[in-house]
Order: sequence, then C-alpha cells, then structure tokens
Amino acid sequence: MGKVWILMVLVVVGVVGPCEGARKKSWRIHTLFSVECQNYFDWQTVGLMNSYRKAKQPGPITRLLSCTDEEKKNYKGMHLAPTFEVPSMSRHPRTGDWYPAINKPAGVVHWLKHSKDAKNVDWVVILDADMIIRGPILPWELGAEKGRPVAAYYGYLIGCDNILAQLHTKHPELCDKVGGLLAFHIDDLRAFAPLWLSKTEEVREDRAHWATNITGDIYGKGWISEMYGYSFGAAELGLRHKINDNLMIYPGYIPREGIEPILLHYGLPFSVGNWSFNKLAHHDDGIVYECNRLFPEPPYPKEVRELALDPNQRRGLFLNIECINIINEGLLLQHAANGCPKPAWSKYLSFLKSKAYAELTRPKYVTPATLQMMEDTKDEHVVHDADAPHPKIHTVFSTECTTYFDWQTVGLMHSFHMSGQPGNITRLLSCSDGDLRQYKGHDLAPTHYVPSMSRHPLTGDWYPAINKPAAVLHWLNHANVDAEFIVILDADMIMRGPITPWEFNAACGRPVSTPYDYLIGCDNELAKLHTSHPEACDKVGGVIIMHIDDLRKFALLWLHKTEEVRADKAHYARNITGDIYESGWISEMYGYSFGAAELKLRHAINNEILIYPGYVPVPGVKYRVFHYGLRFGVGNWSFDKADWRNIDMVNRCWAKFPDPPDPSTLNVANKEDLQRDLLSIECAKTLNEALNLHHTRRCSSDNSLLTSKGKEGTGESDVSREVVNDKDGNVDSVSNDISTNHSDESEKVERDEREMPRSFTFWVIFLWAISGIGFLVVIFMVYSGHKRRGTRSKHGRRRRSLHSGFTERNGRDRHGRGVDVPL
Repeated sequence: MGKVWILMVLVVVGVVGPCEGARKKSWRIHTLFSVECQNYFDWQTVGLMNSYRKAKQPGPITRLLSCTDEEKKNYKGMHLAPTFEVPSMSRHPRTGDWYPAINKPAGVVHWLKHSKDAKNVDWVVILDADMIIRGPILPWELGAEKGRPVAAYYGYLIGCDNILAQLHTKHPELCDKVGGLLAFHIDDLRAFAPLWLSKTEEVREDRAHWATNITGDIYGKGWISEMYGYSFGAAELGLRHKINDNLMIYPGYIPREGIEPILLHYGLPFSVGNWSFNKLAHHDDGIVYECNRLFPEPPYPKEVRELALDPNQRRGLFLNIECINIINEGLLLQHAANGCPKPAWSKYLSFLKSKAYAELTRPKYVTPATLQMMEDTKDEHVVHDADAPHPKIHTVFSTECTTYFDWQTVGLMHSFHMSGQPGNITRLLSCSDGDLRQYKGHDLAPTHYVPSMSRHPLTGDWYPAINKPAAVLHWLNHANVDAEFIVILDADMIMRGPITPWEFNAACGRPVSTPYDYLIGCDNELAKLHTSHPEACDKVGGVIIMHIDDLRKFALLWLHKTEEVRADKAHYARNITGDIYESGWISEMYGYSFGAAELKLRHAINNEILIYPGYVPVPGVKYRVFHYGLRFGVGNWSFDKADWRNIDMVNRCWAKFPDPPDPSTLNVANKEDLQRDLLSIECAKTLNEALNLHHTRRCSSDNSLLTSKGKEGTGESDVSREVVNDKDGNVDSVSNDISTNHSDESEKVERDEREMPRSFTFWVIFLWAISGIGFLVVIFMVYSGHKRRGTRSKHGRRRRSLHSGFTERNGRDRHGRGVDVPL
C-alpha cells in the first residue's frame, strides 16, 4: 500500500510540476518602448535592440514610433526595429502645447486599440529607449500579479506627497513613486492606459503647480508631467505597485552588495576615470547612418580593475563600460546591415568580438536579493505610553557674530518661547577674537561660544557654513548635555509649534528630518565619491531631530565630510550638486547627508514639519517651522532676508521690517493663494513682533542702562558668563572660555567689580558720618550764639544724599540708599 502512495505522489509531481512550468512558459509576453522620428532616438533604439537580443528577452518587442507626416517624409530609420506607427501628439491637437513626452502614454493607448499583437498577449513590459537590457525581464518572476504591476522606484516624484496628488487624484494616499521599468498584466494595462494619458494632459495643463518644490522637477517646466500622469492614473484606478529599487540602475551609480540589476537606464551622465558619456551631448547625432563611427571607446576591463579597490565600486564601473560597449556593438551590427564596408581592424573592435567581451555581457538573471521589494506602506506609527515620561529635549541653532544673525536670533528666540517647545535652547555662536571684541549681542540668547572656522585653519578657504557642524561638535565636547534628543535648527527659522521626537517618531538609530530634494548629489557620482554607502544617502536638512548617541557618533563625520565635499571643486557643477550658483556653498548639506550615509543612519523624512513662506501649504497640515531662506511676497510687498544682511535691526531702537499687508485685504477667491499669503504674513509679523519686544526691553526708559551698555559695546571681559533660560530659570549651559587670556581677564574684571562697591560704600559712610558731626557742631555754635536772644535756627533742613546706581554685568540696576533717578 505504501508503494502505491509513493507512486501516486510521483505521478502527481510528474504531472503537476511540468504542467505548472509549461503554463508559465506559455504565458505570452510583449515588450514596448516609445520613440520619435529623430536621430537621437535612433541610436538609442540600436542599443536597446542589441541588448534585447543579447539578453534573450522572450517574446516580441515593438517600437512605438510617433512621427508627424512631415517628419516621416525624411525619416531613415524604419528598419531599426519592429515598429508600430502611432500619430504624433508632440504638438497637442487641442491645446497646441509642445510636449513630446506625452507620446509615451498616447502610443500605448493607440497600440492597445489598433495592434493585433495586443490581442494575443498576457504580460506587457514597457521600457524607455535609453535603456539596456541585461537579462530576461519576466513579469511573473519579478512578482507581478494581475492587479499588482511591478515598477522601479522614482523617489523624486514628491508630488505624490503634496498638494499635486490631492488636486489630480481622488486617492492621493495610493500614489506610488514609480517609473522606468513597468511590468503589467494586459487586463490592468487596458483599464489603466487611458487614465495615464488623460492624467498626463491634466497635470501638464496645471501650470500653477509646475514649481520645483511641488513637482521635484529641477527645471520647473512640467517636463515630468507624464510621470505624474502615470502615478495619478494608477492611483485613480486603485492600482498599487510592487516597487523594486534593485532591478534597474543608472550607470554611474554603485550597485548594492549582492544585487544584480537587469536593466541599465543611462538617463544621466556617467564616467570611468577620464572617460565620460552624456546622452544629451548626442541629441542630433546621426551616428547610426555614418559608417563605422562609434561613440568614444571606454577603458578596457583591465584598466577598470585598477581604478577601484572596493568590489561594489568596481562592479559599478564595469556596468558603465558594459552600457556603452553594448551600444557600440549594436552600432557596428547596424552599420553592417546598412551595407557599410567592413571597418578597419582596431584593438577596440577586436575586444568587442572577443570571447572575454561575450563572457562579460552574457545574460544576467535576477537573484533573491534583486527581487526584494520596497515596503509599500509608510512608517508604522509609534505609539507612546501617555503616562510614561517624555525624554528630555535640547534645541540648538548656529550663528555668527554679525547683526545679520542677531535679528534672526531675536526672531527664533521669541518664537521658541511662544511655541511651547519643551526643554532648553542654546545658540552656538561662532566668532573670531576680533569679532568678539566688537560684538554687542551677548544677551540675545543662551549661548555657547565656539571658535570660528569661517576661514579654515588649514586651507584658508572662506566658508562660514562649516561653522554649523563645527559648532555642534564643539558643543558636544565642551558642554554638559543631559538631553536624550537634540533638535537642530537654522537661525532663519520661526517656530510655530513644538518639535518633539515622540510626535514625529524619532528614535535611536532613526533620526527625523525634512526633505531637501534638490540634493541631487545623493543620486549621482558625488555620493559615490564621498561615501561608502551612497544607497543610504538621504536628501534631508533644515530641521533635524536626532538621539544624542547618534549625534555623538555622527557629528565628527558631518564636519569631515563637509571639508571633503568643499575641497572637491571639480564637482561643484549644478548638474552634480544642484547648487544653482555652482560655488560649493551647499557642501555642508552634503557633508550632513554623506556623513549619515557613512554610518548608514537612515532618516524618517517628514514633509509636514517645515514650510518655506511663499510655498502653497498642504491643506490640513500644521507646519511647525517657517524657513524664510528664500524671497517671498504678498502682492507688491516682499521680503528677502539677504536684503537685510548689513542692516543693524537689533541695536537701532525700534527698527523693524516693512509691515506685510493686512490679511483683510487678501483675495479670498483662490483658497490656495489665500493660505499661502496668510502664512507669509504670519512669518513677517512674528519677526516684527520679536523685534518690538526686543526694543521694548532695550530701549524703554526703565531699561536705559541696558541700552547704554549695549551702545558702549563689550570687551573681552564679557566672554565668559553663565547663561540662563528665561523660560524656566534653569541654567542652560555654562559658557565656554574662548581662550585662557579671556578667562583670566574676565575673572580679574569680575573681582574688581565685586571689590569696588565695598570700598566705595565705606567711604560714603565715612564722609556721611563726618558731615553729620560737623553739622551738629555748627548747630551747637549757632544755638549758643543766639541763646540769649531766644531764637532758634529755622534753616536746619537735612538734605538727602543722592547716590548714583551701579549696573551689574547682568544688566540690572543696583542702587545705594536714596532716591532712584532715571538716567
């Protein structure tokens, strides 16, 4: 009986197993890519088609070719790939808008409707022309299911998180940041494609929301409207993706350890040593039709092995040369098909025909690590015990000894006290000895003094932004910090509410920050040059909530990476850093991101903490911080902090900024503009309120002594002092000594000031006593002289002694006995 059961099991395995495999093999798959009638797309087509054959991609491939009638008359590339012609929508038939990217969804819709191939397929893989296939792309192996397409991650599509998604889909919470590689079941694609097209048109026409801070498009021209059309169309349909960040890689990036990408997307410039390639440099290149002409040959494998010791960096370089070699090999084959003469022998041609090259470019297959999907849910909300005590928080911000930072300090300190932020706050004040002698703003905030690094002590480079990481490091090493979490802000910020780790789910090993999406260096060669873990680079900045243990490990790296990026002048270019001035000014920001990546310290990125005045707020979000780093305005009124760089707003009594418009004058018709303008007005009013309170304290008659002290300035003796938090009366920090001389001088002056009142009081009492005795003698004599007359002096009025008060170092008046007289 047992043998019978074994036989039955074998029969079942023999039947079911092969049938299941046969069913998968029988699934019909079709690959699509979209192009236009241009030389630019022709050489890309040649490269993609060569890779398609080498990778042994199953099923047919079709080029969706969008051409106008005029373009088609002169087009020479109909033979480059199996082609399905679609009407061009580069110039929109209804609006007249020139937007060639719309041809991609329009081409897919046309193919689904008119192609016979679309009626005999189960799965569709959609690619871009500027891609190289390295191995078979099988949707079912990648994890695609009906109702769950697979796609690559496009993290820069920030419109999925803000008002753009809310405007263009009923289900913004379902918006996936995806693109590049798309693997669809045909039924899903049929339902989805029309929405892809219509949402692309919709987003493209929404010019009011093309801004970089809303779309993530660095050009702010709506060029990525088609990508948002894809994401919003899928969200509208409720079509959620399995998102994979391993299947596709940009040449120039370093692959993750253990990952074998099966698709190269050469949309960005990349290089190997002194050799580089940028597809945009070949926009009008007729290389397909110029016999035996190839793109410049990259380094050979032997040279590449000598360029990098790290195995992952070396793999990245090999991907770079693989990409261009496959394109060049395709061009050689196409030239032969065009009837070109056989090219002359060269070392490079010999290499492309060698077994070594064939071995390097054999088909690659996905590994379990490659198939690992990204989480398609947001970070889980951490529930804190309401009865448990909250961790201690300390807020810090960095400034320099200038009036420019002083008025910012006044604004931030006022908003800190109004916001309800728990814990103490410390200003990290970076000053040179010369600046400190003239500085008048010691009383503006609880302060920790830091040696200035504006002029780098080793290189002589003038870069004041480096003071931020240097100051944080100095504070950690010299102050007695007992807080568990540190909140780091910039001086040009206004707090609107508390920023706490328990509300924003910060934890040890998991800091929280706000998105700085323009830090494109996290995605390109800059990250690869400056961190061992570029894949861990987070585009963050502004507000930082970090556990003290993380900060102690990280602060030195923050400083060192800032120095490293700042010294890398060869990579200051805008297309590498995103810095529009190309001056290396944001090196400190990259120092932060690269330092954190080096520790693999990943951030929870929250876009509901900070907003720039002038930006449209997301409805319902209570932003905790204004960052007024950019010019903003309401109507004809505007404010730019840079305009006030050399104007002393703090030491000139009653100075203030021009008042913003009254909210009652705003146009309420457009709700978005109204909310934006109300926030802008709130920011400006808060700054003026802070200045008014500051001047009330300094400039009123009751505090004139404090005002005169501020006018007289402070010497070196004012450097060392205790700073007390006005909020709760606790000592915030004992300020550090800038130098031994400063400390010695300070102690001497304080000792002299303590001794002076004692000796002065003694002499006042002595003189008063002598005067009293003399007065009594005179009275006695006068009385004796007039005794017989029976008269008495009627002029014995005592006069009160007036004594000037003495001002203590803390700015309060201390008077002797007598009447208080305002000075």
